[in-house]
Amino acid sequence: MTREIVMARISGRVQGVGFRWWTRDEATALGLGGWVRNEKDGTVTALIAGPPPAVQAMILRLWDGPSGAAVTSVITEPADAPHDPERFHILR
Repeated sequence: MTREIVMARISGRVQGVGFRWWTRDEATALGLGGWVRNEKDGTVTALIAGPPPAVQAMILRLWDGPSGAAVTSVITEPADAPHDPERFHILR
């Protein structure tokens, strides 16, 4: 089975609006693995791993975010992971 791993950096009003929890729930619903965390500069970073169609669907969903978010940018790049995450986690 083909897997894709992508690192996404999300900018805008993405902290203090439940973005990490929303991301975990959306990724889990799509059957994706990886993690999401807040960054000191006010952005959110997510590592997303899974079947390419599900990864691409998640990237599109990141543009919407949860109620209260105002996403201005989603920058993605291919990523490597030491292992293919099977669950999606929130990192503190």
